[in-house]
Amino acid sequence: MKNVILDFGNVLVRWEPERVYAEYFGDEARAWWFLRHVADSEWRNRIDAGEGYARCVSELQARFPEHSEAIEVFRSRWRDMLTGEVPGMADLVRQLKSITDVYGLTNWTMETFPEARRHFPILQLIDRYVVSGAEHLVKPDPRLFRVLLDRYDLRAEDCIFVDDNPDNVAAASALGMEGIVFTGADSLRECLGI
Repeated sequence: MKNVILDFGNVLVRWEPERVYAEYFGDEARAWWFLRHVADSEWRNRIDAGEGYARCVSELQARFPEHSEAIEVFRSRWRDMLTGEVPGMADLVRQLKSITDVYGLTNWTMETFPEARRHFPILQLIDRYVVSGAEHLVKPDPRLFRVLLDRYDLRAEDCIFVDDNPDNVAAASALGMEGIVFTGADSLRECLGI
């Protein structure tokens, strides 16, 4: 079997900021709006690329002072946004490690990744990985994929990349990897034929 490269958020550990914000606002629709128009993916990627919570939060608060408290929630309640291991993935990772090499490639700030790794045993199963915050690059930037390939002396055509974000899977495929959009442990097991 080819080498398997796994994303972490929503592949190994559930990351659900919308749940925290639905509780904060008392309204799911307001939570979704906030995460698309204020604390949007572009802003979150800046944090994951290593710009840091303090800088990114203060800049966004200056742009949206009416949402200042809600923006701070993204930093103060980040741990609550991680809602547990993705069901079935710990067993699948252990099985994969018995038959092939397994790597990780994640968009995650280094301000919180070490604590999350200590807290979730599933993240400790992956001991060869690249974290965006350490490299100042985020997926789907092909340079981040190349960091992992170069660091571990891998050829793209010898790798399967698994991510819940189709844009990230498309970027990996463009580099020559086999890409799988993650929808659950059972479907991934079926895609991998194990």
